[in-house]
Amino acid sequence: MVASLDGFIAKKNGDVSWMQSTNHFDDGVTLTEEQIADFLNSIDCYVMGSKTYEHALELGWPYGDKPVIVLTHRNLSSEKESVEFHSGDLTKLVNHQLKPTYNNIWMVGGAEITKDFLQLQLVDEIVISIMPVLLGDGLLFFDYIGIEQKLHLKNVTAYKDGMVEMSYEIVYD
Repeated sequence: MVASLDGFIAKKNGDVSWMQSTNHFDDGVTLTEEQIADFLNSIDCYVMGSKTYEHALELGWPYGDKPVIVLTHRNLSSEKESVEFHSGDLTKLVNHQLKPTYNNIWMVGGAEITKDFLQLQLVDEIVISIMPVLLGDGLLFFDYIGIEQKLHLKNVTAYKDGMVEMSYEIVYD
């Protein structure tokens, strides 16, 4: 997930143009095309909410032919064979359908599904990229999840564009 420093994932109108940073941090690293390709190739399956799905279609589908599970209660359709819609039990979906088939399941965006997955303890790791901007208002990433969750910091990377990426492992008691 990409968020502003004050925790927003989009402006109230859905705009995410602020994600393009013009800052410069001399000590930061630059991602190479090869590193990006290796990371994307490591993902076996994507899970996302319907709003994220619709936004991805508008921006130009970045997920290729990788399997994508869209969580929705709406009657949506897709021309993409790799897209499947799901509206049932998330625990069954993850533990009985996805985990036996895929090694690296990547949840993409959505404060509501993030909250649901965290509350159901279906998350192993959180990777959040903080952009160097304060939006002051918008759609929150962590939308009052209602639980306290311990995290273990695995990695921090600062990039030349001022973005900081943090990886946390979920610590379940």
